[in-house]
Amino acid sequence: MRVLVFLDGAVADPDIPQVRVDDPGLMRGDGVFETVLVRDGLPRELGPHLDRLRRSAAMLDLPEQDVERWRRTVDEVLARWPDDREMVLKLVRTRGSEPDGEPLAFALGMDVDDKIKQARVTGIAAVTLDRGFDDGLAERAPWLLLGAKSLSYAVNMAAIREANRRGADDAIFLAADGAVLEGPTSTVVVVRDRTLYTPPPTIGILPGTSQAALFRAAQRAGWHTKVEPLRVDDLRTADALLLTSSIREITRVHTLDGERLSDARELHAELVAAYETEYRV
Repeated sequence: MRVLVFLDGAVADPDIPQVRVDDPGLMRGDGVFETVLVRDGLPRELGPHLDRLRRSAAMLDLPEQDVERWRRTVDEVLARWPDDREMVLKLVRTRGSEPDGEPLAFALGMDVDDKIKQARVTGIAAVTLDRGFDDGLAERAPWLLLGAKSLSYAVNMAAIREANRRGADDAIFLAADGAVLEGPTSTVVVVRDRTLYTPPPTIGILPGTSQAALFRAAQRAGWHTKVEPLRVDDLRTADALLLTSSIREITRVHTLDGERLSDARELHAELVAAYETEYRV
């Protein structure tokens, strides 16, 4: 099932081509996007996702995003989707073809892949991969758009394919000096002694909406949280290694670089339960 609504309110058939061949989002990956989980008719962390969409658009010198217009577009998708069916909601905005082409802006609702649902329960294997830059590059070279959620995801997808070739499900990027960055589509969270750790966004990674929600929930449940640099050894010696993302939510990493990690199923279950309290009505 899929539902497509453009930012101007037009409802369209997702099975009919809608993108101009010269759209810069297609030609150059010149645009921004967000991915939102919808469960029980509720788009999770929609406000933070729209804030991040605005931030990414500003980093790409795109026009200021009309948040209320995006909310109305999301509502149009939700009105056409069954409340009892999970949804992946994609929000996409491109620059528009020059000199006078209209920008492409739409919300697309899709079903959640069964593999993702399974990974939430059973966990995944991951490998560490070199991202090829040091953790100070984001500040020195803002034009590289480190920390922006742009459509230029070819490197991220290549990293996942490399992880698959190595017999794993996903990857964790490392800086040149061994500092932990993020996953291709996720935020890294380490658990040790009832404290949750995640790397700071200032090193050039995407600020995680699901990670922020998990930290809020964990604090209310009596856990401690810290945002500070992590090293690769922290991943291997943690009580639990987690990857957080909007659609996979809180996913446990049970194997890293072929090495089985500590059994974190109970910790994972406890944190998932705390996380779900964020969305109980």
